[in-house]
Amino acid sequence: MSLSDPIGDMLARIKNAQMRNSKKVLMPSSKFKTKIADVLKNEGYIIDYKVLSEDSKSNLEILLKYSSGNPVISAIQRVSKPGRRIFSSFESLPKINNGLGIAIISTPKGVMTDIDARKQKLGGEIICKVF
Repeated sequence: MSLSDPIGDMLARIKNAQMRNSKKVLMPSSKFKTKIADVLKNEGYIIDYKVLSEDSKSNLEILLKYSSGNPVISAIQRVSKPGRRIFSSFESLPKINNGLGIAIISTPKGVMTDIDARKQKLGGEIICKVF
């Protein structure tokens, strides 16, 4: 089975798991999903992630983070979709919740937050918003 939007599927799985107060969520793995999980971990939105390999398939397990019973990620939204890609220069990168949230950007130098992209003066594709 092939998905038309694997990143959208990843974000939906995280959202659904947090609505059910699950401790972890399991999904098919890819290098791009691992990089997004790495950004979420570095910014403190998730506890950790692991890539589990079984036979020829690998799965990504994300350990979700909660603060006093509430999920740390209050909202996670897909911005650039397969049908409509959204690109931005570093000057016009969006500020999420006046700097309280992050935008995950795919730049020529890798996947990073909007803050890091502004510091390095890099534009790119806006993958999603997290707050």
